[in-house]
Amino acid sequence: MTIAIGKEVKHFTLDNQNGQEIKVPCCEGKKILLSFHPLAATGICTKQMQLLDSLHDEFQALGVIPFGVSVDASPAKKMWAESMGLKKLQLLCDFWPHGALADSLGIFDDQEGISLRANILIGEEGKVLWTKVYPMAVVPDFSEIIDFLK
Repeated sequence: MTIAIGKEVKHFTLDNQNGQEIKVPCCEGKKILLSFHPLAATGICTKQMQLLDSLHDEFQALGVIPFGVSVDASPAKKMWAESMGLKKLQLLCDFWPHGALADSLGIFDDQEGISLRANILIGEEGKVLWTKVYPMAVVPDFSEIIDFLK
């Protein structure tokens, strides 16, 4: 079951696509958007991350730091980010322990070994403000989150 609105998200540290450790919550006074995608270098996931990268500045203006998250390892994420031409978006690696963050948020598919496609918005106090799980074949509608933030 997906983490409920109002629940606290435990602090966590994941590597980004460049192998740098990112600690979340990482920035006082900022919200965090975790946009989970099942696997790097797949069609819908590529569209999802390219769209999120294109909306990066809009999210920043609303006080949100967006991240793409999947169970892929850092080297795979780095090649994928470069192939997509990502400019600003950081891709976090929920690689080891495998899918631990997704599992803690209730969106890990044990049978497939991947996260569900989901967006989870975390507030400045570390509590879930908004969450939605999407069908695997659907690019998430980020305007839902932008509208919620406005």
